[in-house]
Amino acid sequence: MQLGMIGLGKMGGNMARRLLAGGTRVIGYNQDTTATATLAEEAGLEAADSVADLVRQLDEPRKVWLMLPAGDVTEAVFTDLLALLEPGDLIIDGANSWYKDSIRRAGIAADHGLLFCDAGVSGGIWGLKEGYALMVGGSVTAVERLKPIMRALAPAPDRGWVHCGPAGSGHFVKMINNGI
Repeated sequence: MQLGMIGLGKMGGNMARRLLAGGTRVIGYNQDTTATATLAEEAGLEAADSVADLVRQLDEPRKVWLMLPAGDVTEAVFTDLLALLEPGDLIIDGANSWYKDSIRRAGIAADHGLLFCDAGVSGGIWGLKEGYALMVGGSVTAVERLKPIMRALAPAPDRGWVHCGPAGSGHFVKMINNGI
């Protein structure tokens, strides 16, 4: 199993650590190269020096998870990926994106032949040790492809993650979670 992870800050970095510890091959990219180098040295992350390099290193069909700030940064990298990925590849937006942006991005991805999931992620600094709660929206096909990753990130393979419904529903549920 392998995953490309873009955004290796506190959440993305610890998610990559958890995946690596569980046997997932993670290729990672972060604008701050120090974070990428640290994860490569400490945890065995395979470093990429750009988004394009990350895509080149992944086997097809590719899975690329974005753990970036919601808004312009996520939108820019999403747009970059549209030109780099091949039909059948999967983009996962793990930011706290607005659910209507996720619905829109899913439509754009589909127009390019790509799969899209929006994944609300909760777990903070405890996620590395305890596992993450994952609220995922997307088609059944996309979520099926993502299941091994969700099982590895969650507290246990059979709990801590849920397919909430179509694209946008994962970020909608995360928005409610944040409000509570």
